Amino acid sequence: MPGGWTPRHCDLDRGVALAPDKQEEIPDMVEIVNAARKRLEEGKVAAGIGLRQARTVDIAAAMKTAGFDWLFIDLEHNSMTLDMAVQISVAANGAGIAPIVRVPYGQYDMATRALDGGAMGIVIPHVDTADEARVVADRLRYPPQGHRSVAGAMPQLDFRSLPGGEAAALFNRALLVVVMLETPTAIANADAIAAVPGIDVLLIGTSDLTMEMGIPGQLQHPDVVAAYETVIAACRKHGKWAGMGGVYVEEPMRRYIGMGARMVLSGNDLSLLMAAAAERAKFVSGLA
Repeated sequence: MPGGWTPRHCDLDRGVALAPDKQEEIPDMVEIVNAARKRLEEGKVAAGIGLRQARTVDIAAAMKTAGFDWLFIDLEHNSMTLDMAVQISVAANGAGIAPIVRVPYGQYDMATRALDGGAMGIVIPHVDTADEARVVADRLRYPPQGHRSVAGAMPQLDFRSLPGGEAAALFNRALLVVVMLETPTAIANADAIAAVPGIDVLLIGTSDLTMEMGIPGQLQHPDVVAAYETVIAACRKHGKWAGMGGVYVEEPMRRYIGMGARMVLSGNDLSLLMAAAAERAKFVSGLA
């Protein structure tokens, strides 16, 4: 069913199906659906597309039709407003594609407002230590997992009324909390970061990582390969998912996905538009 929730007869505390004779006692249970998390839980690659130029809600349905699982709504390197990000998030939930919002480092007020407005996940960049990761989880998750405050009716539930504790539990289970590892320090601390409860994805920001390593753009440099090996091993050890950003060339993408990267930012709207536009212009000009 499209939308942020689907009917489901389940025990909210344990997340298990109820026996038929018990289902009548709780006739209207719901589940918040995060399309990206669902793919990850199935062991599949969750393909994301970054938004740099899009400013209208129809981008959500268009990218769903194109085959993507999640939108990387970027509020760090973008002039998009929070209001626009929230509008796209609501449209994305209706279309069945997960809206994941990146905020600038430390901007937890922006992050929780994005979640209150419809986002299904948050990306926090530049996380170097386990202590920083603990703060991320604490600020983005509802009690008892964290200390995010409750805003009331949730667009992820189509504003359906549920007791606060039940809604919070549903959302904690559906949320994706993503931290970006973008420095050699972060890579060295990957095991400790992956061990932090409430963190779901360790996403390597490969562009910044190569800059910090002094090898800008060398996506298959041995040090970058080693970084992916380190992060993927840490994620497997602690039951988390490894993510990849900044790798938009097919051969290294194939390599790192083959190694175990699963939450994959596979490009952005501007780069794909420019590539397709340049190819079409070249074709038409060549016909003259």
